[in-house]
Amino acid sequence: MAEKNKKAEGGLWENVKVIIQALLLAVVIRTVLFQPFTIPSGSMMPTLLVGDYLFVNKFSYGYSKYSLPFSPNLFSGRIFASEPERGDIVVFRFPPNPDIDYIKRVIGLPGDRVQIRDSILYINDKPVPRQPDGFFRADDQYDTGENVPVFRETLDNGVSYDTLDTRVGTIGDNTREFIVPEGHYFMLGDNRDNSADSRFDVGFVPAENLIGRASLIFFSLGNDTAFREIWKWPTNLRWDRLFKVVE
Repeated sequence: MAEKNKKAEGGLWENVKVIIQALLLAVVIRTVLFQPFTIPSGSMMPTLLVGDYLFVNKFSYGYSKYSLPFSPNLFSGRIFASEPERGDIVVFRFPPNPDIDYIKRVIGLPGDRVQIRDSILYINDKPVPRQPDGFFRADDQYDTGENVPVFRETLDNGVSYDTLDTRVGTIGDNTREFIVPEGHYFMLGDNRDNSADSRFDVGFVPAENLIGRASLIFFSLGNDTAFREIWKWPTNLRWDRLFKVVE
């Protein structure tokens, strides 16, 4: 009987060790490699939609204290750092409140001058080419009942992406010139008339606040469907967005 109890205890301990190892592996993957992220708002439409679930590549730009759970002050700045490229879509900590994650597109690099004039983006006093690219209509709470004009911008490094211009003459369509400080970045949402970004309260984003680059949409639900509403998945799953590379 004693031998059976020892075997049972040994089997239980082995199960506990497997669970602990699995949890540690999950923590390492989330901390060092990839972090899942859910799109909470329409500020990056039409590129990213509410209900998109994506992986954020955390080793793209190296690591800061914000790369770790609970953001401990173990070191300052970034280690294994590398610079984001203009046009990258980045998850970062909101400078006025680093407890909040934001996701936007990197538009201005350190030393750049960024301005929007009559809805046209200027970088270092050069207009970013913008061409009409059809129309977009949301399938969630952001559906205005109308098709919204889409404009495709192409940056000087060849990165090309769609933006929305829902209204003419909004506060974000004409801005002052922003000069990006050293060690900071200027972020814009692709949904230009509905994005809190570096034009407004976000301001310049310190390199330390970068979490990682958005890399892959692995799941997507439309019509404001919550992830837990499994019975709605068959009719609301955006099949065309599964395993889509983020650009």
